[in-house]
Amino acid sequence: MTANYSIEQLNWQSPKQAMLKALREQVFIIEQSVPEYIEWDEYDASAIHLLAIDHTQHAIGCARILLEKGRVGRMGVLKEWRGNGVGHALLMEAIAICKAHGLQQLQLSSQTHAIQFYEKAGFVVTSEAYIDANIWHKDMVLKWA
Repeated sequence: MTANYSIEQLNWQSPKQAMLKALREQVFIIEQSVPEYIEWDEYDASAIHLLAIDHTQHAIGCARILLEKGRVGRMGVLKEWRGNGVGHALLMEAIAICKAHGLQQLQLSSQTHAIQFYEKAGFVVTSEAYIDANIWHKDMVLKWA
């Protein structure tokens, strides 16, 4: 598969909201069995959303940045696109946006199977394992200041 894609920054009112929601539904609600009432929350409206779009204009990955909390989350990539650098590109874009907004660190809640992915970007584990949305997680932080 050719890793030909772009990343767009959008808000919840974007015309591409339907693409973003469909991608999150596929990755989180269908694939990972996250309950809908957990997936959709009050933070979507004020978040910065990143959407990775392939050359055929299909959504392939996403991330959500909560600047006021200094957090990134809702990072997901379609199964067939994993291993092509989409997740890394989304994470690097999220970090760049947070730095540009003057944040000095970024926090996230990683599913335990993805901890090594975030560690490669410099994040460190800051909590014991806990269950969120029926999935094991650990808190992580990246500091650059």
